[in-house]
Amino acid sequence: MSLPNCPKCNSEYTYQDGEQFVCPECAHEWMTGDEQLEADELVVKDANGNRLADGDTVSIIKDLKVKGSSSTLKVGTKVKNIRLVDEDHNIDCKIEGFGAMKLKSEFVKKI
Repeated sequence: MSLPNCPKCNSEYTYQDGEQFVCPECAHEWMTGDEQLEADELVVKDANGNRLADGDTVSIIKDLKVKGSSSTLKVGTKVKNIRLVDEDHNIDCKIEGFGAMKLKSEFVKKI
């Protein structure tokens, strides 16, 4: 079995360590094909551990103060057609009556 060259420095002296490959020359570590695709995929879960996807509808599980406003998002507010992003606040959405918002997935549940 021949191991792949390092994708970073092209070294031929790579070795396998569990599920990943390691380059001893540049210390780069990477996974094989399918595992790499899964690792690169953005995984966002709601407060109950359900996996969220773009276009899902969620409900807010806790009153949330809106920064820069005296308004509060109330428990049970439905948020339709969410978009997942790879940031601190990992949900972009538009909430009726509030406009564009960024939410953390830990404060929502999938409907």
